[in-house]
Amino acid sequence: MTIGEVFSGVRCRGTVSEDLASLEIRGLEYDSRRAGEGFLFFAFPGARTDGRRFAQDALGRGAVAVASESPRPEGFAGNWIEVEHGRRALALAARNFYGKLDRKIALTGITGTNGKTTVGFLADSVWRAAGKITALIGTIEYHVAGRKLAAVNTTPESLDLHRIFAALDRAGGTHATLEVSSHALALGRVYGLEFHTAVFTNLTRDHLDFHGTMEEYFVAKRRLFEGAGARPPRAVALNSDDAYARRIEAPPGAAVYWYGLGPGATVRASHISSTMRGLTFDVEQDGRRIRLESALVGRMNVYNILAAYCCGLSQGLEPEVIARGIGECRAAPGRFERVDEGQPFGVVVDYAHTDDALRNTIAVARGLTAKRVITLFGCGGDRDRAKRPLMGQAAGEASDFVVLTSDNPRSEDPLEIINDALVGLRRQDRPHLIEPDRAVAIRRAIEQAREGDIVILAGKGHETYQVLGDRTVPFDDREVARQVLKGFGYKK
Repeated sequence: MTIGEVFSGVRCRGTVSEDLASLEIRGLEYDSRRAGEGFLFFAFPGARTDGRRFAQDALGRGAVAVASESPRPEGFAGNWIEVEHGRRALALAARNFYGKLDRKIALTGITGTNGKTTVGFLADSVWRAAGKITALIGTIEYHVAGRKLAAVNTTPESLDLHRIFAALDRAGGTHATLEVSSHALALGRVYGLEFHTAVFTNLTRDHLDFHGTMEEYFVAKRRLFEGAGARPPRAVALNSDDAYARRIEAPPGAAVYWYGLGPGATVRASHISSTMRGLTFDVEQDGRRIRLESALVGRMNVYNILAAYCCGLSQGLEPEVIARGIGECRAAPGRFERVDEGQPFGVVVDYAHTDDALRNTIAVARGLTAKRVITLFGCGGDRDRAKRPLMGQAAGEASDFVVLTSDNPRSEDPLEIINDALVGLRRQDRPHLIEPDRAVAIRRAIEQAREGDIVILAGKGHETYQVLGDRTVPFDDREVARQVLKGFGYKK
């Protein structure tokens, strides 16, 4: 394929000469270390470094040209193509290079603050129940035709996305489900993709260190429904009980599924029963009712299941097939995940790392008739400081006892992060203790528990590491809790 063919639809600054446009390329790359003979290298400006620094390295590895939104650096003698937007250019170039596979593979994009991962796992289970070969791309891990890959970002760079689609296509796959983060939408990682179905879960405060305001955060999310550089989705599933979802205008001609519990829902849940063993409820849609059973627990997962149910409907699956897929789906790792060593109280690990998610998780525990809820949480460093007292307040409002500890402090002093959260926690006058060492804090939280209580270890969920200053160390809340319980003499 030539540079001219790969750059079809890409907006450049200046004219690309005929000689340059006719050059054959063998691959695309944005990491100079992976560039090879005949490659086209994309140099992005970044927060920490400028990709132009690596242009010469890419050239030395055989790249035939460099594309960048920045001007050619002084002294660079290779082919340079200046584009208007680097990541959008890469997204369109990758789509062209891999043969526009988004027109062949049915893409489902899920956005929102909370629930994306669980909806993704559920939707993927629905496709597989219908006999499809699938890909699942999200926060925890990527699945491609039954093969697991490590997740680098919630939504990978566009080039990596198209590589996944190509691998899925080679395996005979037809359905891909993506968590679409606000960062991915703002930065152009999904630019030019044609989604079959777009899902909106909810919007609560998060990532304001990147977006600045809730409105900008919402605007980024809304791009998925407007068609970011491509045709808008053919179907949309929107949470009728979420105020931000009600501000989204469905694309003209799109099938619209409003899901929820209230009267505004066209796909509505009723007769809900939730226990530690899972959920059962009815789904009503167009005068038809079907009973669903799921291993997931809590009211928040009713919404996630409804969203996945709408995904199935949007692609013409029968309700019975959708119900089977939902019933076969286990909880996503680190999402209200139980740690059971035979103890007479519950211990759950959850990824809740916003005040709203924390309230939802505690509400699930309350709904399971816990005698007391003991909540352990921390706040991430180098992230939105303003949400820390909000998380402290949420934990204090809803819990019976709170353990405040570290999450991923990154470059910040853990005690300063804890002090920020403590401002909100102390407004509630709730019994609490402070322990910066997360492993010790988990032990102390479990020490507080009595029969019938539920201990929530919130914030890190599926993560198997902790970021401390310039180090990343192994750390898994689930394994630490398991060892603590065994140390107390509990056995399955």
